[in-house]
Amino acid sequence: MITLATPRLSCEPLCEADWPFFLALEQNPDVMRYVDDLRSESVIRAAFDSRLAEWTPGAAHWLCLLVRETATGNPLGVTGYIHREADCAEVGFLFAPGAQGKGFASESLHAVCEFAFTTGNIRRLIATVTAGNTASRRVLERSGFVLEGELRESYWLGGKWHNDWLLGLLRHEFR
Repeated sequence: MITLATPRLSCEPLCEADWPFFLALEQNPDVMRYVDDLRSESVIRAAFDSRLAEWTPGAAHWLCLLVRETATGNPLGVTGYIHREADCAEVGFLFAPGAQGKGFASESLHAVCEFAFTTGNIRRLIATVTAGNTASRRVLERSGFVLEGELRESYWLGGKWHNDWLLGLLRHEFR
């Protein structure tokens, strides 16, 4: 089982017991504002179930890790990546409102990047962020990601088209 640890966090694959937290996270309009329209519980459950399968490098599904604060054991969010090519993967993260602004996303993303570039044998990580989501963009840039471009009218959200920022990080740039 994959376990990533930082000074304040532990990140482990989702398990069935994490369903209530995952559901609450995905049903929170503040969390999902730049991510997706609100979805039914059955659609969220299907997304959750797809992340329960055992993950190995190169898998076609997300490595989805539940992020917990080590001191309290409280769940804070989820993070992980999905392969887009053999040596390229897309990172993603969602954090509960109470966990935002405290460096947890940056700390867990750094651990995910380190894992991806070493154990995962990834050469390039990318992230797609809905334009306007400056908090997520800052998290990525603090980890070394650079803005590579803006995709115009790339994402349908909230009944209208939005631009996407595309950020990237190469293994040799990771600090």
